[in-house]
Amino acid sequence: MAEGQRDGEEIPEQVTSEIFTAANVVSFVRLCLVPVYLWLLLSGFNLAATLVFAAAAASDFIDGQLARRTHTVSKLGQILDPAVDRILMITGVLGVFLVGRIPLWVIVVVVLRDAYLLIGGAWLLSRYRIRVPVIYPGKFATTFLFIGFAGLLLNAPLIPGLGWCDISWLPGFNGEAVSWGIWFIYAGLILSLGVTIYYTVAAARALAAELRRRKEAASESSSAHGDA
Repeated sequence: MAEGQRDGEEIPEQVTSEIFTAANVVSFVRLCLVPVYLWLLLSGFNLAATLVFAAAAASDFIDGQLARRTHTVSKLGQILDPAVDRILMITGVLGVFLVGRIPLWVIVVVVLRDAYLLIGGAWLLSRYRIRVPVIYPGKFATTFLFIGFAGLLLNAPLIPGLGWCDISWLPGFNGEAVSWGIWFIYAGLILSLGVTIYYTVAAARALAAELRRRKEAASESSSAHGDA
């Protein structure tokens, strides 16, 4: 949640229930670009697919900034923005895999990590009204992955591998030529796993605090009824 300054003190950004905000429109357009990207890629239009994917990925920064600068942070936007990021991430890595430019284990890591965040976040929000705010390192991780996927989609220029091993499922570390995008993939994976650990710890602490608050509230309620 964004924060502003007033008389030297931080105040929370007001969250609205509006649906048709400029930021939400941008998020919706980004979502509509996902099937377009997949169709172009599977139809063999590599350059067009790369441009569409790059546009959808690059506009990730726009919706958040629009919401904050226009003071229209919405409840829908808080859910839609990260959800579109996850959907774009999963379809991005799936598309690159389908055209044979990335090993299966990368898909497994990305999909399981994103499913974990989506399901866990939805459960915390629906049951305990807990939402762990997005942190900037998470955005950086997403950006690295998006750049990496765009590089693999374009598949040019190819650079020599390091030749450190002969393992086929470690592109870049073996001797085969590979797209420069693979190094952004590796950087994004490492950073995203670190961010996932942070989110897990932050969510566990928030959940413990909420359960403690509910227990204290129930105890006070019981005491009040007993005195009555």
